[in-house]
Amino acid sequence: MQREDMKDLLWFVAVARERSFTKAAAELGTSQSTLSHTIKQLEARLGVRLLTRTTRSVAPTEAGERLYQSLAPRFEEIEADLAGLVAFRDKPSGTVRITLSDHALQTTVWPKLEPVLSEYPDLRVELYSDNGMRNIVEERFDAGVRLGESVDRDMIAVRIGPDWRLVAVASPDYFSRHPAPRTPQDLVGHCCINLRQTAAGGLYAWEFEKKGREVRVRVDGQLTFNSTLPMIDAALSGYGICYVPENLVTRHLAEGRLTLALDDWSLPFPGYHLYYPSRRQLSRAMAVVIDALRHRN
Repeated sequence: MQREDMKDLLWFVAVARERSFTKAAAELGTSQSTLSHTIKQLEARLGVRLLTRTTRSVAPTEAGERLYQSLAPRFEEIEADLAGLVAFRDKPSGTVRITLSDHALQTTVWPKLEPVLSEYPDLRVELYSDNGMRNIVEERFDAGVRLGESVDRDMIAVRIGPDWRLVAVASPDYFSRHPAPRTPQDLVGHCCINLRQTAAGGLYAWEFEKKGREVRVRVDGQLTFNSTLPMIDAALSGYGICYVPENLVTRHLAEGRLTLALDDWSLPFPGYHLYYPSRRQLSRAMAVVIDALRHRN
């Protein structure tokens, strides 16, 4: 790979993201004809077609999509790293507003931010805990936290935590009175502790997967909460089965206060990502927050 190819790859990522030569050219500060010619040269060098062009649209081919999914996160990480360096030039100040779930706040964001805040007394962080999906642009948040699979394509996403999974648990007392479910469909006959999604207003449908088969189950029960910790307390008291992040109940499982069900149906999924608009210039305060939260293996 020649050094000049790096610029060509960066230009390809812009076109694949914007699905438009016109928008990408404006973003890159070049002409549409120069951009189109550059992409054609890149395709010729690689020996594979990366983009499908019509009079109205541009879309990545299968090979192009694969290349885009590989390159985009790497370029975004480089941009975030460079922005992080700028943060050391001047003292960061200002407010960073982030929307996130209570689980993300307790297990991932706050443990990483707490030691950093003391270093930057002029940095202010507003953490809005909400289990719903929010439009961060319309609601004027600087960033949001979601699972990797839920982040919109037009956002920059930075991984901030490891993979994790949801698990179905109940107290031994409950399972002594009700046979443990063997399949997700068996949950229909159980007392389940529901979670109401704040923004959407609906009840969360429990999602399971096994050997490529995905199942969503609408459960019913006496109790519904809009946050996770009360669901665990209710399960400990024998009110039924709850479906919660595994790392919140590890100690209860080890001590025998809760029992795991449907273990083979509970697969891990991509962990939390911090996301923000791709065209927003990062403030020094935002760069500090990103660097603090970034997941490091």
